[in-house]
Formats: sequence, C-alpha cells, structure tokens
Amino acid sequence: QTAAMAASSAWGQAQIVPDLDMTAYCKLEDVPDSLKRKCKVVCTMGPNQSSVEAMVNIINAGMNVARLNFSHGDHETHGAMVKRIREAAKQANKPVAILLDTKGPEIRTGFFKEGGKINLVAGQDLKLVTDYSFKGDNTCFALSYDKLCQSVKEGSIILCADGSLSLKVKSVGTDHVMTEVMNNCMLGERKNCNLPGIQVDLPVLQEKDKDDLVNFGVANGVDFVAASFVQTAEDVKFIRETLGLRGRSIKIISKIENEAGVKNFAAIAEASDGIMVARGDLGMEIPP
Repeated sequence: QTAAMAASSAWGQAQIVPDLDMTAYCKLEDVPDSLKRKCKVVCTMGPNQSSVEAMVNIINAGMNVARLNFSHGDHETHGAMVKRIREAAKQANKPVAILLDTKGPEIRTGFFKEGGKINLVAGQDLKLVTDYSFKGDNTCFALSYDKLCQSVKEGSIILCADGSLSLKVKSVGTDHVMTEVMNNCMLGERKNCNLPGIQVDLPVLQEKDKDDLVNFGVANGVDFVAASFVQTAEDVKFIRETLGLRGRSIKIISKIENEAGVKNFAAIAEASDGIMVARGDLGMEIPP
C-alpha cells in the first residue's frame, strides 16, 4: 500500500488503494455469487443436460451463459433446452444468458460409394471435385465448395477432419483439383475442411443460419449470437440486418476463425458487441 501511495503521489494521481484482500476474488470457488466475477463461464448444452435439476446444479456451480451449438440439433430440440434453462435459472434465482452459436459457412467432404470411411495413404494422388452429388472413393471425392478451383493453386494446402488429413495441391483443372496425400488417414464422410491462408468466398450466413436466427433466435429471445467465420465488418452488419428490429437487443459475438478475420480484426471489433477467438479453426486456417 505504501508503494502504491508513493507512486500515485509522484504522478499526481488520486490514491487508489484497495481496502480488502483481492486474492480471494480471483478464485472462482471463493466467489459463490457468479455476478461478482468479471470472467464469466460459458457452458455448451448437450444431451447430458436433459433435466432441470442437472441445470440447476450447473448454474449453482457458476454457469453464466448457456451455449446452444446450432451445428447440431433442430429447433424443437433447442427449444426444449431453452425452456429447461429458463426454468432452472428461475429455480436457482440467478440470471443465465442464452447464446446461439451459428453453424456458419463451411466446407465439407462428400459422401462415399461404400459409405463409412476410406483409407488414404501418404504419397498417393487424390482428385477433388465440386459436384457434391458425386459419391467418391479413395481416389476421388467431392468437396462442398463450388469455387475450389478458383481459390487454390499449385502448392496450396487443404486440411480435412480437423487437420487429420493434409493434402497438397499438384494441379488445378476447370472442374477438379489434383492433390497429393501428405499422411496416412482413415477419412469419414462429411468431414470439415480448411484452406489455410485463403479467403473463402462464402456468405457469413447460410440459409440455415438465417432460419436459425430469425425463426429461433429472435422468436425465443436469445441474448447473444456467436457468429462463425466472420471475415469483415460488413458480415456483422449483415447479421444485424438479418436479426432486424425484433432482434435489435441481441448482442453479436464475432468469431475470429481465419486469416481474413485477423486482418480485419479492428473493423470487426468496432462493429461487434464482443469477440470470440476460435482457436481450433484459427490454428488450422493460419499457415505456420
């Protein structure tokens, strides 16, 4: 305290000296009232939170925000979850915000002739096409990105299944891309894909996202929207327009998940109500 007083006096500032030990407030377990914590706890709701009693326990343990992952589930399932969350919050007598996390734009592998998984071996050639109705095998399969051939070039890297598979582009045709498999991998259908260092030309809101925001988010009065793969401030403005007048109180948390989002961070932050650093996709999207 003496040092703090000396410093403030030297710089002509008001003496700001805490009148209590702040150490305890830095520990979640020592602050049972979660409203006193600056750092809030966000919990993803899943099948294990099927009862109001279970949710009351989670709220009492410190949950501040319940996250609904709209990459999975339907409106009926999420609607039932919202009812349980609000009933549990009422019983616990604590406010709990609801966050809708959009599925967002994505690129996925297609389907296979035999279903299941395919075996890919390091060094083999693999052809990628953009006709998503095509059922492939371990020599050729589809990706769900129409502009793949216009986006990649020789030497580009394509990552699939959370980075479990790495492909290096050898050549680009008008309707296909030839790649070299960089590692052995058992790959399943409908796995996510990333194009590191490439700005993907997909709208921030797909048709499903628009439906989720307007017909579920606004209708059910969610508190936050976590918008996946925001790349520009214009993306945030488009989301606000989609939420419309009825959804004007919903706060937008922009998820920074690729290089474009990092480059435009300042403008995105200015247009958003909050920022989420999505380390998983961000780690794959930005080249080492």
